[in-house]
Amino acid sequence: MRGFKAAEIEAVATFGQRKMTPRACIIDPKRHIRTFMGDALDELGFITSECATASELPALLEQQLPDLVVLGMPNDGVDAGNILKTLITRMFDGKVLLFGPRDSIIVNALHQLGEETGVRMLPPLTTPFSADGLRASVVTLLPQKAPPSPPVDVAEALKAGWLELWYQQKIDVRTLAPRGAEALIRMRHPSWGVVPPSSFIPDSKDPQFKGLSDFVVTRALEDWHYFIGQQGPVDISINLPIGFLEDPASVSRLCRQIPDHPAFGGLIVEVKAAEIVRNLDMAIEAAKRMRFHNVAISIDDLGVDWPSLSELTNFPFVEIKVDREFITGCADNRLKQTVCRSIVELADKVGARTIAKGVETRSDLVAAHEMGFDMAQGFLFGKPANARKFARAALSRPVGVLD
Repeated sequence: MRGFKAAEIEAVATFGQRKMTPRACIIDPKRHIRTFMGDALDELGFITSECATASELPALLEQQLPDLVVLGMPNDGVDAGNILKTLITRMFDGKVLLFGPRDSIIVNALHQLGEETGVRMLPPLTTPFSADGLRASVVTLLPQKAPPSPPVDVAEALKAGWLELWYQQKIDVRTLAPRGAEALIRMRHPSWGVVPPSSFIPDSKDPQFKGLSDFVVTRALEDWHYFIGQQGPVDISINLPIGFLEDPASVSRLCRQIPDHPAFGGLIVEVKAAEIVRNLDMAIEAAKRMRFHNVAISIDDLGVDWPSLSELTNFPFVEIKVDREFITGCADNRLKQTVCRSIVELADKVGARTIAKGVETRSDLVAAHEMGFDMAQGFLFGKPANARKFARAALSRPVGVLD
């Protein structure tokens, strides 16, 4: 077990010259504190687990092999003392981080006891603390940030279960109410942590792209069922290549997976504008065919090539998403505003809704509102998050008001 011998830790905790993704166990009797700390450590790249009492700890140590135990301080400290005794008895060789009020007698006493008995104690973290404060406390456990080279093979990632879908919220520009979410593919690699898509997405002609597309479809629909059980139905959009639409078997398989549920509002498939423009007749035909199965096609990343769509007499696409290149900083750029207004006018003409991608500042949101966009998406409303965190945070938190 990790935690018993330093040599064993080194053997399993490194990959070449890089640190493996660290694991942290959060122990606190209060669920909301465990959730908050888990989210904070997730953001730093830890794989987290949690328990509420000392009695739950032995099984968790065996199953999760944590590098770090994060221990909150209840008022009397009795259970925290029992947790420390469990770590001592099991010769836990990871590190322990206590967090609690500044100058707490209990925190200081347990920290001293841990050091005297050979437990590797980190300096206590005083509450309240900032994200930077937490990072500074655990920085020695964080893996080096190094992109995979060569890129990770997606077939290996699919087989190993490294792939995840993260969700970024879409917001109604007028009301600031949530209007669904886009599913974004991510990989949680055991050596490099969270890997950006550029390091593993294959070329659309690669035979592995089919398996990746099938994963995205299946996981997104599974997450839809999860969301409805947590906060209610969420309109989900996914990204697929034009090659997916060219394959009748793939399209048929997608349509068969669509939930037969009264709350299901439909699945949106986002396809790059450049691909649609190059394969316009095929994309139009696919959009017509799929809408009978509650699947709609969205034109993604539309920019200066918008005139290619302006003469269409039949426009079966449900929405147009404007490339972030023309949204970020648009409040102070008339050229970007000209492109955006032209696309919004096109969408109004054909009856499609519009989404401004890459909204990062309040001024860009105001500009998107003034230009007539229907929805917005970007870091201003939060970073993408995995399904669990998205359901807990994004779906239950009001966005704010537009002054």
